[in-house]
Amino acid sequence: MKKILGIGNALVDILIRIDDEKLLEQLNLPKGSMQLVNKERSDEILMALKEMPYSLAAGGSAANTIHGLGMLGAPTGYIGVIGRDEFGKSFEKDMRDAGIAPTLIQSETETGRAITLITPDSERTFATYLGAAIELSASSIQHLASSIFSGYNYLHIEGYLVQNHDLIRAAVELARKNGLLVSLDLASYNVVETNLAFLEEIVKKHVDILFANEEEAKAFTGYEPEEALHHMGQFCEVAVVKTGSKGSMVKSQGVVSEIGIIPVNPIDTTGAGDLYAAGFLYGHALGWPLVKCGETGALLAGHIIEEIGAKMRVQTWEVLKERIL
Repeated sequence: MKKILGIGNALVDILIRIDDEKLLEQLNLPKGSMQLVNKERSDEILMALKEMPYSLAAGGSAANTIHGLGMLGAPTGYIGVIGRDEFGKSFEKDMRDAGIAPTLIQSETETGRAITLITPDSERTFATYLGAAIELSASSIQHLASSIFSGYNYLHIEGYLVQNHDLIRAAVELARKNGLLVSLDLASYNVVETNLAFLEEIVKKHVDILFANEEEAKAFTGYEPEEALHHMGQFCEVAVVKTGSKGSMVKSQGVVSEIGIIPVNPIDTTGAGDLYAAGFLYGHALGWPLVKCGETGALLAGHIIEEIGAKMRVQTWEVLKERIL
């Protein structure tokens, strides 16, 4: 099977369910967005929520995707930066336990964290303190390139990284130089809006597989899902638009395939897009038809939203592997 390398912000997710959406307004966090905050602001939000129960999990968009691929048995690697702290140790252990070969640069800065607020409709809103993750740089990628990139067939990039233009440009150029296909998940509509011109340049020149949900697709193209898919499909080999409970659409070589969903009881949408990408890339790396790739993505996305957070139990993965194979 072809090998898939991920690159992203290595974060620990702090998952908190809230009953009242007004709390998001009080905290000045637009619903469904990903806001970058400094340590002081992150501490302030945690203090405001200190009476609420929470859970912890290794996270970050690309890390979630690579973790899902690892749990399916795919040969995978991951590049990120962690702190020399307990969160960093926990992150590395989680990745290694999934069979992933992590290349984790260690920093004196503490490991980043994403406060994830989950509303009753299962939507999630992020306040992200990047911590050590922000220290991932173009120079560090260039230093690793000869020893890492040449052993892989795909590079999967999370859209949250596009705020570091030099890093993304270095990553996609090195991927191309080493013959890797480039997969990009747009990740968040507000990140797309802020970096639109740069994203358009990168997608047109370097991206082979592009993932977006309907909000991200609209931010990127200005169009509703179907038209957005056609627009995205002009620039890359495979374009995917995920439309939540309506399923997803895939376009490649002028052909559009509509992918349905599996019936589920949604609790938390955290990780749904990341696990969809994991299933899709798993099938793509095996040379499956794109419809089957999309169906595999939908299967994983459907099961993850029945859990809190972006991780599933080992027993669930065993059942899913039997269904997929």
